[in-house]
Parts: sequence; structure tokens; C-alpha cells
Amino acid sequence: MASREIRLASRPSGWPVPENFELVTAEPPALAEGQILVRNLVMSVDPYMRGRMNEGKSYTPPFQVGEPLDGAALGEVVESRAPGLAPGATVTHRYGWREYAVLGAREARVVEEIPGVPLSAYLGPLGMTGLTAYVGLLDIARFQEGEAVFVSGAAGAVGGMAGQIARLKGASRVVGSAGSREKVTHLVRDLGFDAAFDYHDGEIREQLAGAAPGGIDVYFDNVGGDHLEAAIDELRTYGRVAMCGSISSYNATEPVPGPRNLGLAVGKRLTLRGFIVSDHPGRLPDMVAEVGAWLREGKITFAETVVDGLENAPQAFIDMLRGANTGKMLVRLAR
Repeated sequence: MASREIRLASRPSGWPVPENFELVTAEPPALAEGQILVRNLVMSVDPYMRGRMNEGKSYTPPFQVGEPLDGAALGEVVESRAPGLAPGATVTHRYGWREYAVLGAREARVVEEIPGVPLSAYLGPLGMTGLTAYVGLLDIARFQEGEAVFVSGAAGAVGGMAGQIARLKGASRVVGSAGSREKVTHLVRDLGFDAAFDYHDGEIREQLAGAAPGGIDVYFDNVGGDHLEAAIDELRTYGRVAMCGSISSYNATEPVPGPRNLGLAVGKRLTLRGFIVSDHPGRLPDMVAEVGAWLREGKITFAETVVDGLENAPQAFIDMLRGANTGKMLVRLAR
């Protein structure tokens, strides 16, 4: 059968452009023993994918020019040569950016629908997005009840989850930053943040100080740059930073200066720790159990920005990097 896929046509220099991508029709390979054929229904585009478009050593192999991209996707098994995994099962896997995917049964995670919760949640709060927020806040930043938390990029998929988990775990105050007044309203009205600010509206440190009088104990960093510098100023003694991402520098063409106030980390005895979610697969059952219960009880909400059509996936990715999404940016491939 014919299957369309998106390939990396060239490596971006700075911001990606549509010409860096190529839409190609290809025939999936025949199934080997232990493999399944999945018809993808929806796929995710995520900030980390930008780093994989660069050549060079990193924590995950780079995309190859002329080869299809990959990433989280959800789909339906349509053919199987894997015992115990029959056609009709819904699975998540890592072979997005294509309409049909052939993969080993061990690479698929079978998911079951939760009443009132769309299956796409397994690409968001019940998937790597939720696990990133859960591990970053609870394990990396070692959040404790009664602490004040600041989340940058809080209207994104991971940031929104991190703030809600902090609220449900008993934070004394949850503050978020976002890139528009509409997103700021969403954080407070829909996600239950105590305060939020638009980083375009003025000096970030001053806005953070006003939103979190008395300082913060935990900073969940999705942005880096001036947000990290402001957080270091406002962190209390023994504060912790979970360094999840640095989207402010992903498209930079020159080295980006580090925080000018990093010396404060010594006197304040701060902990700044980076992490990669793929190092923590053992925490997935705990996260799914706890977050799943919150979803069923209506204690957590999540937003999705959905674009239709594989051919529009590159533009959806570019728009996500520019902050056009609220919550998870998804591309719907089939209904």
C-alpha cells in the first residue's frame, strides 16, 4: 500500500523553513515475524525534534537527510505477525511523521480509552509529556508540599502539566510565564495557576518577583536564557531547578551567553539539574496511575492545538517552535 511520509530534505540553519522538509510517497516494507503494521491516527510535534535536525553528537541520534523523521504517534494495528497483538488494537509508538508504520511489537504500547478522555491524551498527559512533567517536578526538582513553583513556557504541553501537578501536590503558589495575554488567562482560568505573566510585557525578573512575592523554591525550566536568569535571582536558599528544555536558544546560529548571575547558585546553595525523560521509563506506571486518576476525576485539564493532514506537519512544527500552540501541538493524520 502507498504511505506518505515526511523526510528531512536539508538541515536548518537557524529557524526551520518548509524547504527543509519533503513529502514523499513510499510503500511500507513487508512484515517480518514479530512486527505489526500501524495506521497512524495522530502524531506529535515537539521542541526536542529541532535539536535532532542538527548534525553532531547529542543524547539522541540526529535525523538523517533523506530519511523520514520520527516521533510519538498513536494509531491502530491493521496487520500483525506478533502473537498477542491483534488488528484493531490502539497503540502508541515512536514512528510518527508517516501515515503507516511498520515496527516491532515491543516498540508499541497498547492503550485503553478512559471514559471522557480522548485517546490523544496518550501523546500528552498520559504519555511522554506527562512523564516529563512528573519526573521533572517530583524526582529532579524534588518538589515538596508547601513550596512555591515557577514554570516557564507554562502554556505548552509539559509546562501546563508541571504546574497542575504542583498545584495538586500542595504547592503554596504556582506561577507561570507564557507568550500572550490569552495564554496567561488560560493558565489562571483553566489550569489553576495562582499567577501568570506575559514575558513580552516587561522585564521578566520584575514580573516574576511581583507574581511570586517572597521568592520561589522550584523552577521548572522549559525556556532557559533570561527566564533562567530571572529564576536564579528569585530562588530561595536551597532552591532547585529542573532543566527540561531551552527553547529560547534552539534556533540560535551563534553561541548563547549563559545566565550572568550564575554565581548566586553558590551562596544560595542551589541545585540546577538537567534531565532527559527517556532515562526514566520506570516511572511511567506511577505517572499513568496518578495522572489517570486525576483525569477521570476532572482535576487535571489539558489543551490541544490540532492541525489536519500529514502535509501540514512541517508547518505545525514550525508554528509550535514560534509558540503558536496552546498545550500539545498535534497533527491528525486520519479519523
